[in-house]
Amino acid sequence: MNISLKQENVNFTNYWNWNGFKVCWDVAGEENEIPIIFLHGFGASRKHWRNNLEYFAKRNFASYSLDLIGFGDSDQPGIREIGRLDNEIWSKQVRDFITQVIRPKNSEKVILIGNSLGSLVALTCAASLEDQIATVIASPLPDQIQNNQKKIKGNSLFKKFRDRFIKIFFIFFPLEIILFLITKLGLIRLGLNSAYFKKDHIDQELIDLVTKPVLRKTSARSLRAMCIGMSSRDQKFQSSYLLRKLSVSKKVPFLLIWGDKDNFIPLFVGKKIANFHRWVKLKIVSNSGHCIHDEDPSVFNRISYEWIRNLKTF
Repeated sequence: MNISLKQENVNFTNYWNWNGFKVCWDVAGEENEIPIIFLHGFGASRKHWRNNLEYFAKRNFASYSLDLIGFGDSDQPGIREIGRLDNEIWSKQVRDFITQVIRPKNSEKVILIGNSLGSLVALTCAASLEDQIATVIASPLPDQIQNNQKKIKGNSLFKKFRDRFIKIFFIFFPLEIILFLITKLGLIRLGLNSAYFKKDHIDQELIDLVTKPVLRKTSARSLRAMCIGMSSRDQKFQSSYLLRKLSVSKKVPFLLIWGDKDNFIPLFVGKKIANFHRWVKLKIVSNSGHCIHDEDPSVFNRISYEWIRNLKTF
């Protein structure tokens, strides 16, 4: 695979060729000592970390943010081009980003910081790269959490039937019409109002960065690949399994930062994770919603920095 880069500065977009797909990424303080990758949530992009990269760059962190495939300004492939999009695929994208973009310049362990879907991708990546990941900061962590290892009943024939049904359903489901209505009826702003507890943080820049990718002609086909991929994932790519895998070695310190006003993933999910996995630390932020890093960036940055600073890894 070839790497194609533009001028490397947070004010300029960098391009990376990953398996034939264009990936866009930003960086601040690339020559700094400790690498961090910021991973955005569903519907967002690398620009959602607009209030975080410079803070860490000033504290000797090489701060990277990238658009996951299907989001932001990165390519939006459909099922014909990529088959499916899920946290397994995105974690492979992050792993290759570490190998091809970060490693030629920096050999230090990488910090992964994610918001929602980005947290799941960070967890997935850490589970396969334990020796290269310094810590994961998840704010918050989505996915169903089970206290006990669930044994899948039935056989592979049932799973094949289910996955086939899911694929057929989403192939014929009119996502193009749904996305058109979302943009025309102002539902993006409504969704942001649900995600953010502090409504004054919903500015035009935020609305634009969420809306722009949806308006692209390829957005519906990419969303279809996501719906199929995330709905038919294997159990080993779900949060419960991945946390159990990490808990065996406890090599990767894990911090959850959760807003007590999160309407999308309620706080009780975070408490359940921390209660079952005692090695996971939970930090609750009062009067904050689903996107603490953008809604309360000073609080998020301080909590994250203090956690990293106190790690024995460094």
